Amino acid sequence: MNTPHLWRLGLTGGIGSGKSTVASMLAAKGAAVIDADAISRSLTAAGGRAMAAIAHNFGAHMVDAQGAMNRQAMREAVFQDPQAKQKLEAIIHPLVSQITAEQAQAAVQSGHRVLVFDVPLLAESGERWRQQVDRVIVVDCDAQTQRQRVMARSGLATEEINRIIGLQATRAQRLACADLVIFNQGLSLSELEAKVAQVAADFGL
Repeated sequence: MNTPHLWRLGLTGGIGSGKSTVASMLAAKGAAVIDADAISRSLTAAGGRAMAAIAHNFGAHMVDAQGAMNRQAMREAVFQDPQAKQKLEAIIHPLVSQITAEQAQAAVQSGHRVLVFDVPLLAESGERWRQQVDRVIVVDCDAQTQRQRVMARSGLATEEINRIIGLQATRAQRLACADLVIFNQGLSLSELEAKVAQVAADFGL
């Protein structure tokens, strides 16, 4: 009997694009979703795998009373010194890769044939992620829709939302790395679900 093909899919999209919703829908269809952002956050949470290296490289003031990374202090350090960002990434990125590989292996061993790597900064990472996946799926919408959605769910000011959008890859850069695009604008949830079901079917889900 032929073993079904194992698909490794990269999923990305700008803030407010609906990427997390699409990831949940793919998971409901039977994909194993590996969330790079959640892994990254867990590394700097209390007792996270990156905390010893952060304390060693940046000093004890970067660790808060709970044992998690002092995010405000780190934001200020990164803002003032571009090398601090590189130093932090040199700690975080290898650990994210390691845990991603561990989770992927566990998913395959438990019988999953479609792995979805939910990576917000996939387009920004150049070839690093591109080489690890078979296809890149981009959840796309225009910047105005992004702003409306983020404002509705988080109440952030327009300036803050624009700043976040400005730090991410442009829409054109994301689309340039896409093998498949899910255009999520002006859709009801059931219409989006139908689009996701179509994509899922293409990969045997």
